[in-house]
Amino acid sequence: MFSEELDFFIKNQDALVKQHLGKALVIQGQKLCGVYDSALDAYLQVQRDQQLGKVMIQMCLPGPDAYTTTIN
Repeated sequence: MFSEELDFFIKNQDALVKQHLGKALVIQGQKLCGVYDSALDAYLQVQRDQQLGKVMIQMCLPGPDAYTTTIN
């Protein structure tokens, strides 16, 4: 789930971070659909405008920590 969106983010991460550092990105497929101040803002807007589960909300931060999680 969201492998296409995550791939888009990773491939474009450097450019996205330069433009949108610290923002919440809404990504669908290989397309950036929106940029918001917080993940909550992004979620609420997506809930109004699109079908949840069809887009990925990704915080725009540098490095692999932006898209990985370690669970111990």
